[in-house]
Amino acid sequence: MTDSATSRGAGRTSPPATGNDQFEAAYRGTARAGGMLAELPWDIGGPQPVVVRLAAAGAFHGDVLDVGCGTGDHTLHLASLGHCVTGVDFALSAINTALAKQRERGLRASFAVADACELDGYEAAFDCVLDCGLLHSLPVERRASYLWALRRATRPNAVAHILCLTDRTPPHGTLQPLSEEELRGLFGSSWRVESLTPETLIGRRSGQPTTLPCWHLTARRLD
Repeated sequence: MTDSATSRGAGRTSPPATGNDQFEAAYRGTARAGGMLAELPWDIGGPQPVVVRLAAAGAFHGDVLDVGCGTGDHTLHLASLGHCVTGVDFALSAINTALAKQRERGLRASFAVADACELDGYEAAFDCVLDCGLLHSLPVERRASYLWALRRATRPNAVAHILCLTDRTPPHGTLQPLSEEELRGLFGSSWRVESLTPETLIGRRSGQPTTLPCWHLTARRLD
């Protein structure tokens, strides 16, 4: 494990430039004032309470992938508990912020710039996956590629914990919430859905915390 970012998967087939530019601007603090991404509404200054509860309950094991890790709060929380964890995000600015937090806290974790819909260089590398807020941020047409990349990057019997907004939240900008049927359908072939339960994510709106309905899907990779 290292405290420096790598670029595995970066520079090959990148996410659409417009999406990448939007998130880079958000993490740099240069997003359009008043726009949805201007205040990083998903970045609450620490790990999501649901992730903290999952970790305390022993949900994570082995080599863990935090996919779409943003500024690294979940990666670093899991690292603080002794997990071997790698955080990846396509936004270099987010990874740089995560590395700064890591240096400040003196924790061991790996960070890399990578396209979650490819995850090149991570074949059969992980036993467990955390996706907290990535899936509902992907364009619908990239979901199948994302599921394929997750399968390739994990080992047989790996477990994925997916936290994504439910369709009680209307689509808006980069957000594409999922219905129960959509979520089960995505994971219904090469993964076995073990549980799908309602949960809550914390966000920010106009500087104030807000709660958002989400799904917690637990799926196990089939051989």
